[in-house]
Amino acid sequence: MTEPGRLFCFGLGYSAGVLARRLRAEGWPVAGTSREAAARADLAAQGIAAQAFDREMPLADPAAVLAGSSHVLLSIPPDTDGDPVFDRHADDLAALPTLRWLGYLSTTGVYGDHGGGWVDEATPTAPVNTRGAWRVRAETAWLDLWRGRGLPVHIFRLAGIYGPGRNQFEALRRGTARRIVKPGQVFSRIHVDDLGSVLRASMARPDPGAVYNVCDDEAAPPQDVVAHAAALLNIEPPPEIPFDQAELSAMGRSFYGENKRVRNDRIKHDLGVGLRYPSFREGLAAILAAEDAAR
Repeated sequence: MTEPGRLFCFGLGYSAGVLARRLRAEGWPVAGTSREAAARADLAAQGIAAQAFDREMPLADPAAVLAGSSHVLLSIPPDTDGDPVFDRHADDLAALPTLRWLGYLSTTGVYGDHGGGWVDEATPTAPVNTRGAWRVRAETAWLDLWRGRGLPVHIFRLAGIYGPGRNQFEALRRGTARRIVKPGQVFSRIHVDDLGSVLRASMARPDPGAVYNVCDDEAAPPQDVVAHAAALLNIEPPPEIPFDQAELSAMGRSFYGENKRVRNDRIKHDLGVGLRYPSFREGLAAILAAEDAAR
């Protein structure tokens, strides 16, 4: 394992929080940013110092805030103007003498649509929507900083993230779950705890410039995942809705414009990661078991 360092997270949200808590348990100092005052107060109660940050509110004293950070995680998405962390603090990060690892959380959406075919990290990026295009530009900017100034950048292309508090059980209980069926459509996923393990493994085996797909072993039709979750709850699943009859937002419909299976060999071979939840079946079963144990 990596010798203890100091982690700073731009965007201490759902995904980054898993890594932050894991490192706190190992004795690491952890700090970062969060937009919401309530979230910052909750993080403070966990011993994680957080302050506000966005494009209009950059860090007031970045040298002091980042001082001593050996590892930095970037989990704030880009917007129409670009990556706010890159635009505001790329130079500060490049000048940080203690920095040994920087991880950027991207998305498998950069690959675009492959008609259900396989993609890996060597597949050219070909986004089909603006969000994917923003991600490609952000990835390129950070990797250019690695090439030009030696910033130890690692890119993680994430599949759909689920875990405690963010899963199909929640939607079924709220009555908002839908089984939308588009023949041949599959999505890749990753349990948030396995994502944390991938990031931790990369920190222990830094390889600046590396790109990793982060997903489990089984891309699956979304309606099958909902039906499986309903079966675990011993309830009837919602009825199937043909895709062309589904009422979806523009963003929701855009997700169905990307159909691919994502290979995850690199996280296994290069980082030595063994997935605790190789498919949604193991992941959902563990979530439900933890809920039952907590009651």
